Amino acid sequence: MLNKDNLMWVEKYRPKKLDEIVGLTHVVESIQVFLKNPKTMPHLLLAGIPGTGKTTVALCIARELFGDNWKTFTLELNASDERGINTVRERIKDFSRYSRASFGNIPFALIILDESDQMTRPAQTALRRIMETSSRTSRFILICNYSNKIIEPIQSRCAIFRFSKLEKKAMINHIKNIAQKEKIQLTSEVAEKIIEYSEGDLRYAINSLQTAAAYGEGEITEQTVLKVIGEANPKQVQLILTKALNGNFIEARKLMYDLIGQYGFSGSEIVRQIQRELIKVSYLSNIEKAELTNIIGEYDFRLTQGANSDIQLSALLAQFSKYKK
Repeated sequence: MLNKDNLMWVEKYRPKKLDEIVGLTHVVESIQVFLKNPKTMPHLLLAGIPGTGKTTVALCIARELFGDNWKTFTLELNASDERGINTVRERIKDFSRYSRASFGNIPFALIILDESDQMTRPAQTALRRIMETSSRTSRFILICNYSNKIIEPIQSRCAIFRFSKLEKKAMINHIKNIAQKEKIQLTSEVAEKIIEYSEGDLRYAINSLQTAAAYGEGEITEQTVLKVIGEANPKQVQLILTKALNGNFIEARKLMYDLIGQYGFSGSEIVRQIQRELIKVSYLSNIEKAELTNIIGEYDFRLTQGANSDIQLSALLAQFSKYKK
């Protein structure tokens, strides 16, 4: 039997029932309406940013339909690994054609296709036809980050549920509950920091909590969280911003390279943190923040195109130093 103590907390505390899911009330209520009469349940398309519970919802649906036998009646595939037309034609087609005998009053088996937006277009075209011909014996749950990458004929065959960022309060309560069960001291302020850095990704927040707990030895502090997440102290980034905006380019540049040397950040990570702290600067107007964000966007694009990070970060601070003048 699997020892739960050896599980990652993401799996250990993954909800088993729809009622246990955090912060997705509108999605859960709509799906529960379908499950009242499973025979009429359509194919589902779950779309949204990572870490918001799409895969968890799909697995909960399987458990609600088939109980403890859900693995027998469910085929799980990750389309980012198996995204070609052969997978669709062979594995999915065979499972849907020879789906298991009906379970109670549920006349179909379930096919969960994760990362389905990574499937090639020919594979999606083949899948469209299979969804049409096997609807009597199978139901599909497609999971993706970007629904616009799913071809229109598939979208039209599915009930679409869009997953947005989870509510901050619900996420904080959830990780505090996990910390309590694991007998870890976690204040509301530190929990809020973890959620802030996770940017709506609950999976990332729980993984960060578990790693911080390993460092913290029973208590998690903000410094531990910063170390685990790989973020600089916000005060250090704010100081760099202040120096640059006051025209002290050389001092700002020195502070930035001290920061990079201390934490080993990439150029893109530094740019992201500058953007995050810029929004918090109280002495800048909204117009000034918008103009400076536009400058940050330009240098972030250059870094993604492979430009030298040292030169681009220096140029970014130079633009900030010139801004007030």
